[in-house]
Amino acid sequence: KDPSLEDEGRAWFKKIEDGDEEARAIWNWFKDITLKDAARVYDMLGVEFDSYAGESFYMDKMDVVIDELREKGLLTISQGASVVDLEEDKMPPCIILRSDGATLYHTRDLAAAVYRKNVYDFDKCLYVVAYQQDLHFRQLFKVLEKMGKPWAKDCVHVSFGMISFEGQAFSTRKGRVVYLEDVLNQAMQKALDIINEKSPNLPNKEDVARQVGIGAVIYSDLSNGRIKDIDFSFDRALNFDGETGPYVQYTHARCCSVLRKAAEVELPEVDFAALNDDEAQALLRLLGRFPDVIKEAAEKYEPSMITRAVTDIAQAYNKFYYEHRILDEDLTAAAARVALTKAVKDVIKTGLWLIGIEAPERM
Repeated sequence: KDPSLEDEGRAWFKKIEDGDEEARAIWNWFKDITLKDAARVYDMLGVEFDSYAGESFYMDKMDVVIDELREKGLLTISQGASVVDLEEDKMPPCIILRSDGATLYHTRDLAAAVYRKNVYDFDKCLYVVAYQQDLHFRQLFKVLEKMGKPWAKDCVHVSFGMISFEGQAFSTRKGRVVYLEDVLNQAMQKALDIINEKSPNLPNKEDVARQVGIGAVIYSDLSNGRIKDIDFSFDRALNFDGETGPYVQYTHARCCSVLRKAAEVELPEVDFAALNDDEAQALLRLLGRFPDVIKEAAEKYEPSMITRAVTDIAQAYNKFYYEHRILDEDLTAAAARVALTKAVKDVIKTGLWLIGIEAPERM
């Protein structure tokens, strides 16, 4: 590690802040190709943003925040740097300006928070960042509180754990880097291989493989507690028999298949009293709890609660499916079981949609 390069890097960053044309041109070039590359991956994941506002967007908005900190007597000088003392809050000082006058992450995050409140008047501002930045956000929110911002309590750090790949921790310094785009492409190819083996005549195989492969990666991540470190494995993620995305998607496709067959039969009006067996009752209880699960998942910022719920519903439905003939000769029972199947399909599809996963109708 060459300390002189760090000094040179800081000097160039100061040039960017000061509006140096050469520095900003180089920086803009890197920014543009990075965003273009990221957009391709976001598109694969079905992610859209209403706006992109990088750090540079807040360059001209920091002075107002710095002036407010000074006016409120919150800035002190420590070893040449301007800081907000947080000793009484049992935290290190929050550095606002370095000794050379350059800003830091906290400076820009303060400006960004004030801007977002002024423009969006948010109910909650969620910072989804790994747990290593816990101190950074505790300092940020405390400074906002000291500035007299009543909405500081509405800023939340939604931390998450780290990911290793097939037992190998990522390390850029050691050259152990796995790119998300490569993982998604491999997952889609492996899903296609499985489909070719199990359902070679499936229509739109490539599109289903895309839905299953990408869904498997997302589900593997979000099925774990948010704060837990996880180890990603293709074999586990793409297992059609485990507690995985493909398993839940397959259950949705199974429901769709039942409903297609049911559409060919004239069924009587539904009498839910026919759902009196243990398996149907267990399913009904899980379906009835689902709205509360969504509410609690939102309150706790914990998507794994949704994956757990749809997995439980899928498992319960498959048990129900194997124990009972859905399209039974008893048409009253059949009508009720078909209605239950539709409810399961709708809830699974909704649950998958909430975590950004598509629900194929055929697999």
